[in-house]
Amino acid sequence: MNPIPTPFSGGCACGAIRYESSAAPVMMLHCHCRDCQRSSGGPFSSFLIVPTEAFVLVQGTPRFHASPSERSGMTRRGFCSDCGSPIVIKPDAAPQFAAIRTASLDDPSWFNPQVEVWTSDAHPWDALNPALPKFEKYPS
Repeated sequence: MNPIPTPFSGGCACGAIRYESSAAPVMMLHCHCRDCQRSSGGPFSSFLIVPTEAFVLVQGTPRFHASPSERSGMTRRGFCSDCGSPIVIKPDAAPQFAAIRTASLDDPSWFNPQVEVWTSDAHPWDALNPALPKFEKYPS
């Protein structure tokens, strides 16, 4: 595994959206909730959680889709309106954090998941990593 670069950057597939994070992630995870499955097109989504103030858009503006959160308020999933690439999640329940989609990183090789969340929604055919701590829903 490569060391975590700080700052790090990323963007969408077509290049319309670019971002930087000035802080290292406070957590890295796989989320198996149905909303993440639907928005990623896969059995889970992988995220880097960073302080909101560290996530800066340097080009373009994502379009956001909001869905109700079990915790409170809405979960706002930001994506490129041109190519559809998922970029970031901004949850009302935790406004101090932005969740960056790992696939949007310029160099995702250093991603190292620490937990799996919403395993209650994981599919039986999805082999979860036995080495990672698991949470049925949100971590405490």
